[in-house]
Amino acid sequence: MSLRTNFPQAGEEYLGGVSDGWEYKISFAGSTIKDSYDMLKKFLEEEDYTNLPLPKNVKELLFFKNPPKQKQLQLFNEKGYFHNPIKIFFPNGKKKEHILELLIYNEKAPDHLLKFHGLL
Repeated sequence: MSLRTNFPQAGEEYLGGVSDGWEYKISFAGSTIKDSYDMLKKFLEEEDYTNLPLPKNVKELLFFKNPPKQKQLQLFNEKGYFHNPIKIFFPNGKKKEHILELLIYNEKAPDHLLKFHGLL
């Protein structure tokens, strides 16, 4: 069973991440940002999220770290890559420069899309 078909219950830990029932959070820390991104992509593949469009490489991913300052084009306040049902964040701090945080949202939860966009 994959995370996508068997989403963890609230308070349940799964492969080093934790779930609140509708959001699962896990961090990837490689020796480089590229290693972290490779681990994240492999995790998504193993958990049945292969059909998601992702940045093709770490260079493309880093464009989402510092998005344009034009407020009218900004869909989210956070810095990162977002495509339902995932969000990839860049934690702040010098010691965290190689860490990526992955949030996966439970697609079967009520009002999933509204929660993903922070409207509930």
